[in-house]
Amino acid sequence: MQIDVFNGDADGLCALLQLRLANPMKSQLVTGLKRDIQLLEDVRVQQGDQVTVLDISFDKNRASVERLLDQGASIFYIDHHQPGEPLEHKQLRTIIDTDANTCTSLLVNDYLEGKYRAWAVTAAFGDNLIESAEQAAYPLSLSDNQLQQLKTLGTCINYNGYGTSLADLHFAPDLLYQEMQSYESPFDFMADNVEIYEKLLAGYSDDMVNAEQVTPEYQTDKIAVYLLPDEIWSRRVSGVFSNMLANNNPDIAHAVVSSNSQKGYQISVRAPLDNKTGADELCASFPGGGGRKAAAGINHIDIDQLPAFISAFEKQYPL
Repeated sequence: MQIDVFNGDADGLCALLQLRLANPMKSQLVTGLKRDIQLLEDVRVQQGDQVTVLDISFDKNRASVERLLDQGASIFYIDHHQPGEPLEHKQLRTIIDTDANTCTSLLVNDYLEGKYRAWAVTAAFGDNLIESAEQAAYPLSLSDNQLQQLKTLGTCINYNGYGTSLADLHFAPDLLYQEMQSYESPFDFMADNVEIYEKLLAGYSDDMVNAEQVTPEYQTDKIAVYLLPDEIWSRRVSGVFSNMLANNNPDIAHAVVSSNSQKGYQISVRAPLDNKTGADELCASFPGGGGRKAAAGINHIDIDQLPAFISAFEKQYPL
């Protein structure tokens, strides 16, 4: 049996889409919310099963990887988050690159020698890797309007992955993937699925209007912390709002704090675009935190821990 495990954001969906367009097969889909990063915990295998893992931290899933290998599975793992210590096994193949300017879909694009490049560009835009997306798109000779369409689609797919439960999302990630999976071109997907695309775009636009009314809870010359109200739109918009803030103010770091289902806070952190480092280290210093150098997050802190987070945030990006 083939089991495909993928993050529920644009990068995870577009990475799997490229692989299955190149090598179509029936598979069991395992995915979840953007912050559901320990997806391998729920995977059960038998001897000889094949598992593909995309865009979730190897380090956070190490114990499950070892379990699955011990049970006789083969694993192909592609990711761009910090992997921790390397693991050698004859049934494990990895493509892991933590460069701040790449993402899982761009790694898959390289692996497939650019066969479905437009989907990789879409994912890179969704991951807020604007320059990388534009560079990857160069061989496609797209117009400015076409590039903008891919940027908007990637942003909307990425936005759809955020929430504290599937009920917060406009589309469950596995169902959205199934709608996308037969399309070699994202332009054809948008043309044939106007209702889906317009629902994502309208939701994104409405939620961002709400987010743009929020002012910083705390701010210095180097950091800004935004505290969103306890609303469904806040949980959906935390990632894309963080990206917008980073793009608008590339010389400072941003943290967007929103409520979670545990009656605490979840936090999205973006390093300054002028210095894409430190977000992963900062978030990993808190339980349940992690990510990549330029963008990371913390799934839960208690409300009374917010001052400690802000203090650590200031130390990570000093004046």
